Amino acid sequence: MHRFNLTPEQLTQELIERNAKLIEGLHTLSQLPAVEVGQTAHQTIYTEDKLRLNYYPASSEAPSNNARPLLIVYALINRPYILDLQPDRSLIRALNQRGLSVYLIDWGYPERADCYLDLDDYINGYIDNCVEAVCEHSSQSRLDLLGVCQGGAFSLCYSALHPERINNLICMVTPVDFRTPDNMLSHLAQQLDLDLALAANGNIPGHMLTQTYNALMPIRLGLQKALNMPNQLSSIESALNFLRMEQWINDSPDLAGEACREFVQKFFHDNRFINGELEIGGQPVELKRFTGPLLNIFAARDHLVPPAASKALAALTGSRAYQEQELAGGHIGVFVGRHAQQQLPDLISDWLNSHP
Repeated sequence: MHRFNLTPEQLTQELIERNAKLIEGLHTLSQLPAVEVGQTAHQTIYTEDKLRLNYYPASSEAPSNNARPLLIVYALINRPYILDLQPDRSLIRALNQRGLSVYLIDWGYPERADCYLDLDDYINGYIDNCVEAVCEHSSQSRLDLLGVCQGGAFSLCYSALHPERINNLICMVTPVDFRTPDNMLSHLAQQLDLDLALAANGNIPGHMLTQTYNALMPIRLGLQKALNMPNQLSSIESALNFLRMEQWINDSPDLAGEACREFVQKFFHDNRFINGELEIGGQPVELKRFTGPLLNIFAARDHLVPPAASKALAALTGSRAYQEQELAGGHIGVFVGRHAQQQLPDLISDWLNSHP
């Protein structure tokens, strides 16, 4: 609540109330159990270098018309457990409950020795190996692919390079046009001196990426969050919800140097999805080569991937069954917000079941 022209008495009362909330918050923190994330039951079925491929089986009591496995490709930035943050805010668990068997690529934490990994290594190497592992584990010859954010861009590339392996493709908050006027991250990327950062570090430090994203919304992610923190710590439940998100926000792996440099150059600087000049590993990436069903999900209030950046896919894809769906919320809230826990998994499962 905004107040102006406070009297000394009103200001004193505000400070007393805020101090009481801070003391209450400290008491709450002293009673908290360990903060746990990624609690949905799973097993690791494949490992390679830092990568782990996790399998989340469908609930046995939830019938589904779709027997194919669903492989989720998350971004290299931050950790994929945002899709399984806690039992009541877990896209993966919700999909399992709707009868879908889910596989998730966990990229791990690149080290300095990984600085020469490039986009070819990630897309034609790691993702292709994971697709092979999923097909073998599920006894299927093809799978459904869901890419999130940068992982969606990777999934578009993979589907264009290997269309025979993918039946259905879902892109979620995925950038396609990286140079839309309202893309704040793109404007910032144009000013980055990546060569200097890579020369100093080999990889791009994760903490630097966190600071960069916070800088895009300094009031909301800085001042407002700090002022609202006493309310977040008012109960054990709300404190755990807050701390799980804070753990994820600050759990930022370093980015493999060459892959980051190549991604920024080819996508942010050159916008090669749009100009049709994208190559990965020396192979042209032609989005029209994937002709299967494609669902493009984007968020109405996304400050990192504005809707226009995602909607550009409609003019580029070769899908004969292309569908767009705008959801309320921001870049992260679209799949961890309370209202999204029913809407998003229903949308995904219903769409996949309608495209067997």
